[in-house]
Amino acid sequence: MRADARRNHDRLLAEARTVFAEHGTDASLEDVARRAGVGIGTLYRHFPNRHALMSAVFEDAVDELLARARALLTAPEPCRALLTWLHEVVGHAAAYRGLSRALMSASSASALARCGTPMREAGNALLTRAQESGAVRADVQIGDLLQLTHAIALAAEESPGDPQLADRLLQLTLRGLA
Repeated sequence: MRADARRNHDRLLAEARTVFAEHGTDASLEDVARRAGVGIGTLYRHFPNRHALMSAVFEDAVDELLARARALLTAPEPCRALLTWLHEVVGHAAAYRGLSRALMSASSASALARCGTPMREAGNALLTRAQESGAVRADVQIGDLLQLTHAIALAAEESPGDPQLADRLLQLTLRGLA
């Protein structure tokens, strides 16, 4: 990528992070482009659609969650490690209003859904460890857990007056897993 194209790309990502955090993932892409000092055509040359931009924005956070999952694989309490990671996933989703809804509805071919594959693999490793310890039922699947996690994040997003809602729902989910 040429130096000017790289600068545009980096500015677009930085502004998208800010705009998505402030206004949610449904924020105007024209606003993202304007704040980055480029035209909308430049944004679409770098990111062909909203999901591609969202995927790029969330890539760093996904990398952090993947690293955290790897670290938690050696935690002494497998079920607690799984709950800790799921709590961090909820926190990540809560940073950007609308992310949970977008992740839950993304088609399997979209860039946003593709970033979920390594998340499912990391979560599955934690889940398998918790299941092998006998703390989690054998019929629980990581896809279901991640959907529940996104639903919890969405419920918390819709209830800003109850900052403890996500924690309570995660605890309830954990009790249902045993």
